[in-house]
Amino acid sequence: MIDSEKRRAKEEQKERVRKRMQVSIDSDNYEYKPAKKQVDYYDNDVNQRVAIYVRVSTDDVRQTTSYELQKKYYEDFVTRHPNWTLVKIYADEGISGTSLAHRDQFNQMIADCKAGKIDMIITKSVSRFARNVMICIGMVRDLAELKPPVGVFFESECIFSLNDDSQMALSFQATMAEEESHTRSRSMETSLRMRLDNGIPLTPKLLGYTHDSEGNLIVNSEEAPTVKLAFFMYLYGYSTQQIADAFIALGRRSYLGNINWTSSSIVQILRNERHCGEVLTRKTYTENFRNHRTLKNRGEKPQSRYSNHHTAIVSRDDFIAVQRMLDNAKYGNKSILPQLRVIDSGIFKGYAVINPRWAGFKEAEYFQAAKSVYVSGGETEPQPVIEETVKVEVEPGDFDLRGFEITRAEFFDFTSRPSVTFESKRLKFGIDCVRKFGERNYIELLINPIERKFAIRPIEKSNRCGVLFSTLLHEKEYQPRHISSAAFSDTLFSLFGWNNEYKYRIIGSLYESGNELAYIFDTINSEAYFKSYILPKQDAENGDVLYPLTPSGKHIRAIPKEWTTTFGKQFYIHEQSLAALDSQSESEWMLRLEGQFYETGKKVSVTGFDELRSYIRQELNGVSLQEET
Repeated sequence: MIDSEKRRAKEEQKERVRKRMQVSIDSDNYEYKPAKKQVDYYDNDVNQRVAIYVRVSTDDVRQTTSYELQKKYYEDFVTRHPNWTLVKIYADEGISGTSLAHRDQFNQMIADCKAGKIDMIITKSVSRFARNVMICIGMVRDLAELKPPVGVFFESECIFSLNDDSQMALSFQATMAEEESHTRSRSMETSLRMRLDNGIPLTPKLLGYTHDSEGNLIVNSEEAPTVKLAFFMYLYGYSTQQIADAFIALGRRSYLGNINWTSSSIVQILRNERHCGEVLTRKTYTENFRNHRTLKNRGEKPQSRYSNHHTAIVSRDDFIAVQRMLDNAKYGNKSILPQLRVIDSGIFKGYAVINPRWAGFKEAEYFQAAKSVYVSGGETEPQPVIEETVKVEVEPGDFDLRGFEITRAEFFDFTSRPSVTFESKRLKFGIDCVRKFGERNYIELLINPIERKFAIRPIEKSNRCGVLFSTLLHEKEYQPRHISSAAFSDTLFSLFGWNNEYKYRIIGSLYESGNELAYIFDTINSEAYFKSYILPKQDAENGDVLYPLTPSGKHIRAIPKEWTTTFGKQFYIHEQSLAALDSQSESEWMLRLEGQFYETGKKVSVTGFDELRSYIRQELNGVSLQEET
């Protein structure tokens, strides 16, 4: 009963719908307005402003034929459509289609579309328009959303972007075009690696050399003196800009025939290892086939070095010396190879002098230098004092202070304590250190990597290793200043086992004798400061430093873990260290003791001063330049 009623109600509802659909239109009261005709490539009766886009991917001479034929073909193509008006032929020659970089004509065409100057773009194929899926699809959609919309017709694929059914076909063709570019890039990479693996390095054209019939580099007698002069002038002390000015005055030409030399073009000569007879492969590499960005190879790609590969224009030692000078020029260093100095006696025994403008010395060399003064003296390296091994005998009637500790100075207010703060690329000393040194505001930085200690002492302004650590703000009132540590910061942080993302503060101890004074900082007792979003989880898990964590202004302060279980150094260990200082002789105390040279690495035999000057004068031939001091 219920089912039959439902069926009857449903049928009645359907009948009402049928009657509603059977409507008769009164022609006297009805008017139909058709939509505007949609633009279609195949319509020849619609006036359209047409742009042609032409591109070839390389600037090879053989591609010029294709380039010119495309332009001629599309000029005739537009002429055959009487309602089309050719706006312009936009042509990019020798430009890749995987990105928009350097595609000036393409970018100009898109700008003209947005300015309402173009109704339709015609190009040979999807791959000519773009070889990047995101660029191709994104650009087509952006053009379609303009008012009025701009369509793109891809002739080879017969796709018009404004057609509703074009999106799938266009996406597929764009993907194919991108993958084709990817395949070619991978093929070139494989070919290059096969050459390098089989000992056939690429040796493109280079100033000072030409290629023989077999592709080998041979010295070009006309260009080689220019290369040699650049190296000799830089070794002698001229800047790269002075060398560029000299080459312009002499009318020297680059391998491209240019005479407009710049500082960077001189650096390119000085950086090229082929001038000393070597070949280093894969110094740079292309990040990917889409953006073609060139990056410096820092181990991402395999490299090969071929020594004595061809005749050298300059010696290998001269080349190495120039590289060291270039590497450290940004820190203000002008020396060929600063020697590492280490102090062999006195309170600073085992301390190496830090050259603030030299980044060449690394952790191993500082360690070797420090060890050398103990080995040469027949001594063993200093070992940290283990509290459990210190034996103390208390005389009858004396207080037994075993178990008592001298409280750490860091637990008190240290705005009035001598301190130094290290950051990733700079360091700064506290006001107490500055006031103590007064007008003697040039200091020498010292490091003992074995004991993990850092020290400073006043030094003459003329000393090459001296740094200015304070400035005169008011009359006789010196203020601390930041010291750039970019040249040695990474090495220091590595020696001390620090994290580059943190700041570290250390309280120092003053050592003074007459007119001589110094501050020594024990980096083992350093406090760390870091931003709240940088939590030292790994350090905490390893039990190294950074307990506990407490707020300190905009940073979080962390202290060494062992500080949480002790107040400071055991009383008798403290007394022992003071007694050792008191018992020193005058010769051992000498704070001003100069560091002795410690030779690191292989000695570089650079061309002599007289030979450099003689060759430079000969080549300059009367051209006068101001020498740098």
